[in-house]
Order: sequence, then C-alpha cells, then structure tokens
Amino acid sequence: MIHLQHIERMFMVGEEEVHALRDVSMRAEAGEYIAIMGPSGSGKSSLLNILGLLDRPDSGSYELDGTLVSGLDEKQQAAIRMHKIGFVFQFFHLVPRLSAFENVALPLILSGVKPDERQTRVTAALASFGLGNRARHRPDQLSGGQRQRVAIARATIMQPSVILADEPTGNLDRSSGIEVAEILEELNRQGMTLIMVTHDPEMGKRSRRQILMVDGRIQ
Repeated sequence: MIHLQHIERMFMVGEEEVHALRDVSMRAEAGEYIAIMGPSGSGKSSLLNILGLLDRPDSGSYELDGTLVSGLDEKQQAAIRMHKIGFVFQFFHLVPRLSAFENVALPLILSGVKPDERQTRVTAALASFGLGNRARHRPDQLSGGQRQRVAIARATIMQPSVILADEPTGNLDRSSGIEVAEILEELNRQGMTLIMVTHDPEMGKRSRRQILMVDGRIQ
C-alpha cells in the first residue's frame, strides 16, 4: 500500500543545512498498525509529513495504492490527501469558532457533499465517538479528550484508507490518552492503516510494528 524508496529531505535553518531524512525506505501494507518512534529531531514528523503529502522529498519516490504520488502536482496530491489520508494531530487543529459538528463537516463541504448527506454522516460520526450531545459545542467548551475525538471524527469522515497520527495522546492525561488510542485501534481493526508518531514507549508497544528513527534514518 505504502512504498517509500530512498527518500531524502533537507532544510536550510539560517545558513545551516539540516538533513531531516536520509535514505529512508519503508513499506506499510494495508491494515497495518505502525508506531514511528525515536528522539526529538530524529525525523519522525518529517517522515509523517511526506507520507501525508504535506511535504515533498528532495529525492526518492513515494508510491501509495499503486500510484507514484511523489510525481504528482499539488492539485493531484491534494485530491489524494482529501480522499485517502486522515490526519490526527497532538494539538487537535480544530477551528475555534466552529462547533464540533461544523468542524467534522468541513472535509465534506470542501469535497462538495450535499447538505442532507453531510447532516446524516456527521451526526452518525459524532454519535459513534460518544459526542452526540456535544455537536453544537465549540472546541473551548470541550475537554481535551473530547476535542481529540472530534478531530478523529473529522479525520475519518471521508473514510480514508490511511490514518496518520502525530503524537495523538501527547496533549492528554493518561486516561483520555488510552481512550483515544482505543478509538484509533478500533478504526485500525475496521481496516484503516494506522501510522502513529509517538514519544511514549507505552503507546509504541500497543502497535504491531515499531519503526525506530535516529538522525533521519530508519534503524
């Protein structure tokens, strides 16, 4: 499903060249649950950004579902990102002025889904994550765990084949973190590929495969 070959990514920080990813090659099969681990600055988030088509490698190739996505233009990549990839972030990235319902509905609006279908799908998604009675609440009226559940509902409302989670429990207490992990794992059991960046060894142990990164390389 995912095949990276010899990925390189460099950044300029001031006058210094930083090599974020060095000759990274990896495969992920459909339905896998993978934790990407390693110290700060090891390249974990850079790798996730490449996987999520939020950034482009300087060299190397990225194949997703049989398509060489690293060679597509920005519009083509955006279409694949919209329909195949769901993102879950540490700090939720919800729109503050929008309700939970409106936040979850955003991808459907952007993809042109009609209002009646949006209403049905968002209502069902919020109910499935235990948020049916929080649909009209804004993010500042929700707990951290509830905000992350809204973020997961938004990430999966388009029924993507891949979920990319960047420290999804890093901003939560232990109890809320476990609850969020269990939700992501249930989505994985339903067939979604789950790739998670985490510093937490306990979270890493929950995955079925761990990838350790050090100095931009997969160890």
